[in-house]
Amino acid sequence: MSETVAFTIEGDDGSTDEVAVPAALLEMLAEGDEPAAEIIGDLALFSCAQRVHATVHHAEGEPDDDLAAVEEETMELFEERFGASFSELTGHSH
Repeated sequence: MSETVAFTIEGDDGSTDEVAVPAALLEMLAEGDEPAAEIIGDLALFSCAQRVHATVHHAEGEPDDDLAAVEEETMELFEERFGASFSELTGHSH
């Protein structure tokens, strides 16, 4: 088995979780000397944006107002972090 790097995620409620990823994956994804924790943070927010986008735009039926608001806030946080919109970075827009 290859070398892995473990990360601990802490929630505001005091809960924690640990995730391990291959060190080689982090090396592959790093842009310059980007810290490993930043890479994991990017992946977490990117994954959340993908999930909420799929739920709002690709599920059957119309999303309720609360879910649409969650998507809007997620996409604002996404753009703040990445300096570009979800549609710009994925080439996927509606």
